[in-house]
Amino acid sequence: QVQLVESGGGLVQPGGSLRLSCAASTFSVNAMAWYRQAPGKEREWVATFTSGGSILYADSVKGRFIISRDISRDNAKNTVYLQMNSLKPEDSAVYYCFAKGTDFRDYWGQGTQVTVSS
Repeated sequence: QVQLVESGGGLVQPGGSLRLSCAASTFSVNAMAWYRQAPGKEREWVATFTSGGSILYADSVKGRFIISRDISRDNAKNTVYLQMNSLKPEDSAVYYCFAKGTDFRDYWGQGTQVTVSS
């Protein structure tokens, strides 16, 4: 079983930046990713950091968002980050952390609200 704990959401003005964090409770995960869901819309994929170190972005965030991952067994840390720059009102959504477990199950965080508004 994998637990994902997110943090870092909030209210920011257009053009501003936010950094989201997602800490996994174990190292038994492969890829980790971020998704988002705006009110009345389907959940959409934002970015992925694979276990092999490959990084993928949705076209809507490419060039503005940066996904990174910190894996340290010494510090018992398996965390994925999403640095969001040049934020736009249309980036407002609940952002969810996702992990594909080594047991091939899908795991989701509880979600963190990001609101971009002046």
